[in-house]
Amino acid sequence: MNAPRIHYRITPVDPKLHTFEIALTIQQPDPAGQRLSMPAWIPGSYMIRDFARNVLSLVAESAGEAVSVRKTDKQTWVCAPCAGPLTVRYRVYAWDLSVRGAHLDTTHAYFNGSAVFLAVEGRTDEACAVEIAPPDVAEVADVADWQVATSLPRDGAGVHGFGTYRAADYDDLIDHPVEIGNLTFLRWESAGVPHEMAIYGRHDADVERLAADLQPICQRHIDLFGRPAPMDYYLFLVIAVGDGYGGLEHRASTSLMCKRDDLPRRDGQTVEKGYRDFLGLCSHEYFHTWNVKRIKPAVFLPYDLTREVHTPLLWAFEGITSYYDDLGLRHAGLVSSEDYLDLLARTLTRVQRAPGRFRQTVTESSFDAWTRFYKADENAPNAIISYYTKGAQVALALDLTIRLATDGARSLDDVMRRLWADFGAVGRGVGDNDIQAIAAEVAGRNLDAFFAQALHSTDDLPVGELLAEFGVEWRLRAATGADDVGGRATPPKSQRWEIGARIGDDPLGAKLLNVFEGGAAHRAGLSAGDVVIAVNGLRATKANLDGLLQRNGSRPCEAAAFRRDELMTFQVTPRTAPADTVELRLIEAPRDEAARRRQAWLGA
Repeated sequence: MNAPRIHYRITPVDPKLHTFEIALTIQQPDPAGQRLSMPAWIPGSYMIRDFARNVLSLVAESAGEAVSVRKTDKQTWVCAPCAGPLTVRYRVYAWDLSVRGAHLDTTHAYFNGSAVFLAVEGRTDEACAVEIAPPDVAEVADVADWQVATSLPRDGAGVHGFGTYRAADYDDLIDHPVEIGNLTFLRWESAGVPHEMAIYGRHDADVERLAADLQPICQRHIDLFGRPAPMDYYLFLVIAVGDGYGGLEHRASTSLMCKRDDLPRRDGQTVEKGYRDFLGLCSHEYFHTWNVKRIKPAVFLPYDLTREVHTPLLWAFEGITSYYDDLGLRHAGLVSSEDYLDLLARTLTRVQRAPGRFRQTVTESSFDAWTRFYKADENAPNAIISYYTKGAQVALALDLTIRLATDGARSLDDVMRRLWADFGAVGRGVGDNDIQAIAAEVAGRNLDAFFAQALHSTDDLPVGELLAEFGVEWRLRAATGADDVGGRATPPKSQRWEIGARIGDDPLGAKLLNVFEGGAAHRAGLSAGDVVIAVNGLRATKANLDGLLQRNGSRPCEAAAFRRDELMTFQVTPRTAPADTVELRLIEAPRDEAARRRQAWLGA
C-alpha cells in the first residue's frame, strides 16, 4: 500500500492554554499555489460554527524556506507556489467541551476533525495519514496512563495507542472523533461486530451492566437493516460531566455527553429515568449509522462544508431516528410496553405544547434548521416546530398507517430497509420525494393525502385514532405541575392554574424563559427575560411560583418583575392549565385484531 501523500500530525502542545498544534505535510502541492480551508460546520449539526476562528497562527515552509501565506476569506488560506513538499504548521484553540468541537486541558484531549484539520483543496478525495502525538510529560504528568479512543483505522499505532492512523479521504478523516486521556473501556459484540465504549470523566458506572444493555440495542438496529453491518467496528465516546446532554453521529462512532449520574449505578436493578434517557441517546446516535450517515439527502453528496446546505428532509433523518431510538429500547427488552408508551408520550407532549406547530410545517422546519431551529430564540415555541419531535410523530403515524394498510404484513421497518438497499448501501442520495414514493409502495396504497397533511400542512395528525387501532388509548390532560413532561401521572386533586410561561432560576426570582402565545403572562404584558420577584407581595422563585398561583386561583394577582433594571408591575389573571399533556395507556381488553397489532408493534 502506497504511503499517503497528505500527512497530518496533531499534538496537544499546550494543554494549559488549550492549544493543539497541527503539522500538515503535502508531498505534491498545487504548483499554482496550494489552497487550504477549514470547515464552517460539522455534519449532523446544522449551524455555521466557523471553526477557522479558533486558528491562532499559521505558517508554511518548504525545503527549509518560509512560504508566504495569504488569507482570502474567513476560512481559506493560499500558500505561495513551491516545489514541495509543503509543510503548514498551525495552532488551534480548543476549549469547547461539547460533542461538536475540540477540547483540551491537562486531563484529556478531544477533537472532531472538522474543528482541527484543514482541507487540502483539490485533493480531498485522496487518502491521508494522521499521526496522533502525546503531550509533553512536562505538560501532563500522567501522560503514560493516557489512551487513544477513535474509530480511525490504525496504520502503525497500537491498540488505543498514540501513533499513525489512516483515512480514506478528507470526508473520512473528519468523521472519526478522537478522545485521549485516562479512559474507561467496555466491550461487547453485536451481530458479530466488535463494539467499545470509552468513558472520560469521573464516574462510578456499572460498566458490565452498561455493556449488557447496549448489546441488544445495537443488535436490534443491525438486524432491522440487515446483516452484515456497514462497519466492522463501532465506538461510543462518552464525556461524563456533572450536568450535560448531547450526541453527534459519525460513520463508525458517536460522541456523547451525559450526566455522570445518568450512567447505571453498581447497585441499581431497574432502568431509571436518567439511565433510560442515556440508553435512548445511545440508541438514537447508533441508528444514525444508517439513517443520515449512509442514507442521506442527495444535497449532502458530497458535503459542502463552506456554507449552509438546506434540505426539507431532516424530519425523516432526525424524526424517524427519534421514533426508533426509544422503540429500540422496547424491542431490546429493556423497558416495558407501559414505560415505552410513557417515553412516546413525552415526545408527543413536546409537539402538543408547541404553538409553533400551527405556524411551521415539519418540512419548513427541516429547511430552516440553520437559521431557526439551531438559532432558536425566546419566541421559538410560538414560531417553530422541532423536526425531531414532529418528525417522530410523523414516523409513528406512518408506521401505524402502513401496518393497518397491510394488515400487519409490512411496517416502517420495510421502508427503512428499502432506503438502505436503494440508497445507503449503494451511495445514492435520497431525493425530496423518494421516501414518500417508497412508503406508498410498501403500503400498497396511495399515501398522497397522508403526506400532504403530515409534511406540508400545520394540521394535527390523527395519532389518537391510529393508536386506538393498536389497543392504546390517547388522553390529553392538564399538566400536574411544572415538571410534568407527559406520560402516566396521578391527576391533581383540584384544578390547576398557570401563568403560561416556561420558568427558569434567577438570583432575584423566577425568570420567564419563554412566554407562550395566548397565555396569562402574554395577556398581562410580561415578556421573556422578565424576572418575577413577587406575587401579591410575596417573594417569588422558580420553586414556589407554581404554589403561589395555585393558592391565588383564578383571581387577578399583582406580579412585580424586573425587566432589565426596571421594576414593573403587571396584573396577571392565571388561566386554567390547558389539556396539552399526552398520556398513553394500554387498553386492558382490546379487540382481538387490536391486540394482535399491538403485539406486533410493541412486542420485544
